[in-house]
Amino acid sequence: MKALRHAIILLFAVTSLHAQNDLLGELNKLDSNTTMPVQATFKSTRIINGHSVETVKKNHMDFRISHRFGRLNSGSYQLYGLDQATLRLGFEYGISDDLMIGVGRSTEQKAFDFFGKYRLIKQTTGARQIPLSVTLFGSAAIRTLRPVSEDEATRSFKNKLTYVYQALIARKFSERLSLQITPTYLYRNLPELAGDKRGLFSVGLGGRLKLSKRVSVNAEYFWAAHDKDANLPYHDSMAFGVDIDTGGHVFQLHFTNSLGMIEKQFIGETTGSWGKGDVHYGFNISRTFSFDKKSKRAQY
Repeated sequence: MKALRHAIILLFAVTSLHAQNDLLGELNKLDSNTTMPVQATFKSTRIINGHSVETVKKNHMDFRISHRFGRLNSGSYQLYGLDQATLRLGFEYGISDDLMIGVGRSTEQKAFDFFGKYRLIKQTTGARQIPLSVTLFGSAAIRTLRPVSEDEATRSFKNKLTYVYQALIARKFSERLSLQITPTYLYRNLPELAGDKRGLFSVGLGGRLKLSKRVSVNAEYFWAAHDKDANLPYHDSMAFGVDIDTGGHVFQLHFTNSLGMIEKQFIGETTGSWGKGDVHYGFNISRTFSFDKKSKRAQY
């Protein structure tokens, strides 16, 4: 009788194990036959200064406050830059899950910027694997600072405009690591300094390393093809920071040698040098509001 009971228990164990293996096999087959988009390549629509491949979700608005203090090497009289402040306020809206528009205003140069952003290709896994995400970005900025010289006073509306075109190309390599490359063309109808070219090519590199569910470290670098013979006071933009997701806001804390927060400024007009300590402490705050009754909050 005891032997029969043991045989029945063993039979149930073998049957249960076989059923579990069949279930796992069916789930794996289902995963391999389904195409799934890769989510949250970056936590925000910005890596630090520059845009990421992410877009605001449909019927959501992202209110953004970007802030840069003065240079750390400005000394104790300026409280190492904390006495000085540069600000950008922005409103960004998702027309669809793949298309967003935005407008912002910066205290630097009293500049207004307008942009559009379209998610062209999404990275996917499963049956149809696409290795990269590609987002197209275009913007226009206008400088409205009051003229301080006769030359500036005669500057036309057209000559206050700058245009930027970018292809944002990114890949999420794992749950923790994402990298992006950003080919850029920037065109100024009239550059800020004599001797500077109207057209400027640039390549940006950015990355995100996730440390926990709500915290990541980010880095960003933009190489710009400035004319070396023109002896311009510009440097490449570089920044390092930390992203913190509180559930309702995304805080981005960082250090950068760029004072400006739009492409015209941090790609084309960065005058700070990391080697000389011309570094600004800054932060971005993102708060997303939903106008979609089916969703309370946008998820990146």
